[in-house]
Amino acid sequence: MRSLSSLMMLPALTPGILPETEADVPADGKPYSLRLAALHTGESIDIVYRIGDTYIPEALEKLNTFLRDHRTNEVTHYDPKEFDLLHNLMTRLGKPNGTVDVVCGYRTAETNELLRENDPATGVAKRSQHIEGHAIDIRVPGVATTQIRNAALSLEAGGVGYYPKSQFVHVDVGPVRTWTFGGGVHSVKGKRSRNGHRAVRRHRS
Repeated sequence: MRSLSSLMMLPALTPGILPETEADVPADGKPYSLRLAALHTGESIDIVYRIGDTYIPEALEKLNTFLRDHRTNEVTHYDPKEFDLLHNLMTRLGKPNGTVDVVCGYRTAETNELLRENDPATGVAKRSQHIEGHAIDIRVPGVATTQIRNAALSLEAGGVGYYPKSQFVHVDVGPVRTWTFGGGVHSVKGKRSRNGHRAVRRHRS
């Protein structure tokens, strides 16, 4: 069994390509899959979303529907890199075939604003990456949220938000940055610049 440090050194899956038609999806190649469970709807999905370097359009459509705004049932087109991020994250955690519990996927602008107005303490950002189809809030059964956060940070693939009070981790494919919200702490840090200082960015969870 590999140690956590060795798992952190595993190469990450790089972004693939979108074919023009289903016929352009290769019949052979390494399959990449995701197992997701939506906590609000009770739905689950186990799907191969990519073969080799090529995404499967039909699978992406199913994932988009699965990650819909559960309050309005509206669907968006997720950036496929977000699915690669989840795949890479589960690999780093040593659970490539494990299930990801989805706390929140897509949010419409209206839903996002409703959450901000009803409960400001949730840390919902005004210009959230969830609205863009670039973010998912997750848990992994049997894995501490701190471990999920650390594995996500090791990927340097986008934003990583740690919510210790609500016990979930936000992962997105926006600018590289990290923050903690809850437990009396709310800090946001961007990726280190060339001069060694950290650039503080607006919190866009």
